[in-house]
Amino acid sequence: MSIKKIVFMCACVLLYSLNTMAQQLPHYSQYILNDFVMNPAIAGKNKFIEGKSNTRYQWVGITDAPRTHIFSVNAPISKQNMGVGAYVFTDVAGPTRRIGFTGAYAYHMKLNEKVKVSLGLSAGLLQYAMDGSKLNLYDSGDQALANTYQSDVIMDLGFGAYVYSDKYFFGAAAPQIAPNQIKFLNYTMDSRLATHFFLIGGYKFDITDNVQLEPTIAVKFVNPAPVQVDIGARLHYQKKVWIGLAYRTMDAACLLLGYTHKENLTIGYSYDYTLSNLGNYNSGTHEVFFAVKFYQAKNKVAVAATAE
Repeated sequence: MSIKKIVFMCACVLLYSLNTMAQQLPHYSQYILNDFVMNPAIAGKNKFIEGKSNTRYQWVGITDAPRTHIFSVNAPISKQNMGVGAYVFTDVAGPTRRIGFTGAYAYHMKLNEKVKVSLGLSAGLLQYAMDGSKLNLYDSGDQALANTYQSDVIMDLGFGAYVYSDKYFFGAAAPQIAPNQIKFLNYTMDSRLATHFFLIGGYKFDITDNVQLEPTIAVKFVNPAPVQVDIGARLHYQKKVWIGLAYRTMDAACLLLGYTHKENLTIGYSYDYTLSNLGNYNSGTHEVFFAVKFYQAKNKVAVAATAE
């Protein structure tokens, strides 16, 4: 079999898996802390400039298991009732890698004194790549494959809607609404960006003056994969410390921990215990979240006095 055919087959397997077996967008457990990444309508929801990051090490113990890094920033344009933001991510699994950059715009409107609704649009670029130097070859003479690095860059478009108040929120978003074709290894194949559908919601219950319970849910769907549901709840103490549990269908159970220092720096951690058959081969998934908040006050920039 020629080198060209071998590389072509590898590309077909990669793109087929992207298109039919899994989500093409980053997957992470602490979505409720970095929710802007899931829905562009959330940009500028708060009165503060927010910088957030998630670092995820999935299925520890499996060689070349997925590693995901996400960084986002969003800010309000208060006088115009608008918000803007952007995020970048890299998702690496073995010889394959996805990198994305997305910018977003949102417009916020008051439904009444307590409830607002926002609509958002996003646009960005996605790169899909395969590094042949990281492949283990059965035939050591196939150096042409080992030295091959192939990639494709395509455009991404999305939109979202979000309804929120101090007590609850609900949002719907559809990234990758343009089914752009992925061209890999100089071949044109019927592999395209798949439109994803995200629904998120939550409510904050005041148990005491110092304790809040916040149940949340996220529903993710991309055809033809099954619908995946994340159900969880966090228990907050004085809006500074929290602990939570979550369950993700067909995947994992999660423990969530977090702390906000001096009302401006937030650190979160989650551990996923794999419930699928992959649990026999790994010791779980670790994810770390970090956030900092600022606001503009007259002629100075001050650290925001809010917590998650």
